[in-house]
Amino acid sequence: MASCGGVVRENGTYFVNPNHPDSTDGTGSCQLTILKMHPDICQIRLDFDHFSLNGPEIVNHICNSDQFLVSGGSPAPTICGSATGEHMYIDAGMGQGNPIILTVITSGPSYPRSWRIRISQIPCGAIAKADQGCLQYHTGVSGRVRSFNFDPVNGRQLSNQDYSICIRTERNFCSIQYTACPAGSPGSTGNRSRTFTLSGNSNSIVQAMVGGGSQGTPNSCTNDWLMVPCAKVADRLPMASTCEDKICGGTFNAEVSSVERTVVTTIRPFRLAFHTDSIEAPTDVDNRGFCIDYVQQPCHSN
Repeated sequence: MASCGGVVRENGTYFVNPNHPDSTDGTGSCQLTILKMHPDICQIRLDFDHFSLNGPEIVNHICNSDQFLVSGGSPAPTICGSATGEHMYIDAGMGQGNPIILTVITSGPSYPRSWRIRISQIPCGAIAKADQGCLQYHTGVSGRVRSFNFDPVNGRQLSNQDYSICIRTERNFCSIQYTACPAGSPGSTGNRSRTFTLSGNSNSIVQAMVGGGSQGTPNSCTNDWLMVPCAKVADRLPMASTCEDKICGGTFNAEVSSVERTVVTTIRPFRLAFHTDSIEAPTDVDNRGFCIDYVQQPCHSN
């Protein structure tokens, strides 16, 4: 384990808050420097075994008080609030140099802050290496993806997010279906209207909006969106001839609707892109972000 001011080059190191396993209420900057254990390391994987900082401010959802920052590698969004169970892949560049620096900045009101972040060094030829440009990399036929700080009760969608979520295409699977997390499931919410809330006033049901495709209106999904390349409603027969690329609003659907639907895409590699700007108020209120389940679909031979 290492904490503020530490320099580590071992695989499997944990970056923990001062006073770990107890929380800390201190303010200031806590930095950890990660050095490669040998030149053939291409990525650093961060697993947030536990992560709880003060959340973003309530108007525009910007991380003003507490921040977690990654520097020295590929771009990573600034996050705050809760990220327990999430992960990040950071491109470490070539050669032995270029340290990766993790920084936790704490300020503002009193809060029981705590973090335990597992650091894994990924060799360039490892099967665990993520595809280029993927901040998150999921494997397996099925799984769950969530935005940072998603929470059924107190979570707020973070502003200034811009990253890709990648899902490894398993052998003999040709498409993937996405569904908003069901009501009451762990990590989702008891109110289905808040399972996917990216824009609009989520205190009431907001219909899905789409953009980027042939049917999306020109002014839809220009500020906050989840990009699902060539998304279609999965169970529509016959299958729609057109598709959309961006989904926003407060309902998960590839068509403008207030009813949640399963969405499918055949574009490989499987990749989502999440983007939020720096402005929420007054149009967007109490957005939670998203929680989505995925299931890869097998190829069908004719």
